[in-house]
Amino acid sequence: MRSACTVLLALAAAALCSAEPDPHRPRQDSNLEIYKRLFETKRKDQLNALKNLVELNDINQQYKIIDIMLKGLFKVLEDSRQILVAANMQPDDPFPMDDKIKEAYSHVVENTAFFGDVALRFPRIVHHYFDRNSEWGGLLRWGLHFCNQTGVFTGGAHQHVLTLMSQELGITEKTPDFMNPYRTERDDVLHTAEAFKKILREEEKRRRKEEKRKEIRKGPRISRSRSEL
Repeated sequence: MRSACTVLLALAAAALCSAEPDPHRPRQDSNLEIYKRLFETKRKDQLNALKNLVELNDINQQYKIIDIMLKGLFKVLEDSRQILVAANMQPDDPFPMDDKIKEAYSHVVENTAFFGDVALRFPRIVHHYFDRNSEWGGLLRWGLHFCNQTGVFTGGAHQHVLTLMSQELGITEKTPDFMNPYRTERDDVLHTAEAFKKILREEEKRRRKEEKRKEIRKGPRISRSRSEL
């Protein structure tokens, strides 16, 4: 009886080994797994940098830094999208090995995540920019879709950041229990106060003056004639 059971077990094992692999079963992408570990390190660096910005505790400086940061971030995001679209790179494709495509892939994933961090910690400032810029809105929606399909954000804290950011900015409908964990009573008072509006007005005046100075520099110059020299 024991020998019969042994034979049956052996036959069953052989059948399992020779079975065709399930085409619907997700394959392990070792390169993606390596990148996910690097992504964790990158996220720690991003959060440390953001912590320093939060602790700066100077709304004027925060505004100026975030102004520069967001413009650079969305420029990189747009350039990266163009590269990925041109290469017909789909977010659920195997992790890219081409250096240019790999860099663009990383920029989309990392910058979208970082924007989520900034939006949640500085909602008033980010709303001031984002709500008025339809191009940024379309670009961010594309970035979110890309990130959600890569597998990099599957479960865990990073996915939660994207979900909260989407609701904070009105990209997706807020759930009944939605709460921005970084929004404080002090934040609401500070960024709706007259002081914040004054900073925005002063910044706009400064930009207009800077643009005028640039126009004057670019204007026509009267060249001296040889006889004057």
